[in-house]
Amino acid sequence: MSDKRKPAKILVRRHSLITRLTHWVNVAAISFLLLSGLQIFNAHPALYWGSTSTFAAPWVSMTAKNEGAGMVGVTTVAGRRFDTTGLFGYSGKQGAREARGFPSWATLPSYRSLAAGRLWHFFFAWVFVTNGLLYLAATLLGGHLKRDLLPTRDQLKIGHILHEIATHARFKFPKGEAARSYNVLQKGTYLAVILGLLPLMLLTGLCMSPGFNSIAPWLVEGFGGRQSARTIHFLSASGTVLFVVVHLVMVVASGTWNNIRSMITGRYAIDVEGGAS
Repeated sequence: MSDKRKPAKILVRRHSLITRLTHWVNVAAISFLLLSGLQIFNAHPALYWGSTSTFAAPWVSMTAKNEGAGMVGVTTVAGRRFDTTGLFGYSGKQGAREARGFPSWATLPSYRSLAAGRLWHFFFAWVFVTNGLLYLAATLLGGHLKRDLLPTRDQLKIGHILHEIATHARFKFPKGEAARSYNVLQKGTYLAVILGLLPLMLLTGLCMSPGFNSIAPWLVEGFGGRQSARTIHFLSASGTVLFVVVHLVMVVASGTWNNIRSMITGRYAIDVEGGAS
């Protein structure tokens, strides 16, 4: 008979209540911010650099053009033109397409309404900010930052970082005791998003407010002008979407139910030696 035994599984505490609550509130807030933000973008589906809109030379644009054989959607990025008919620039059901930057299924509301998009966007912006401040306060006061998010000295060694990159590229994830805490890639990514990407999205969003501009014009100037701030806001939002996509892929690859359970109940299953045969 084989003496090999399957590792037993035990549930360990991984996420505090405040971490779980703020996580799910953030999921809702960012989702609504994205959808309503695309509605606002559709009012003028083009991006520029600098202080003013150079209509003849946008950095990014989504338009509908008549190419002779009919209307097509055209997306231009840094001078490169792409046919995006049915998705960007000109979308909708065949025979009932319309000129719009992002398609109706990607915006909130689905119909054209800049006013409604702004209402949704501003409401969830306040939800996002309030929730973020609550999370940061709990993180600092509860020791979550130092205990769970700051990399240790050993984790910052080049060899260790390269090893983590190589193992994650092969979709190999920590087991046993090593799975109790975040690895260096998770810590680095979470810190970059929490302390970098999300605050950048918030600050550039404030630059879109004329009222805030009158109070702190230096902020807009610091980003290189109102149009540059709008472009950076769009890029930081896109970076947030990219982070979410990669995050979801990692959640599925490393164990969908185990990860979801840990973010609902706080308990995460790890393997221990000496399990059943």
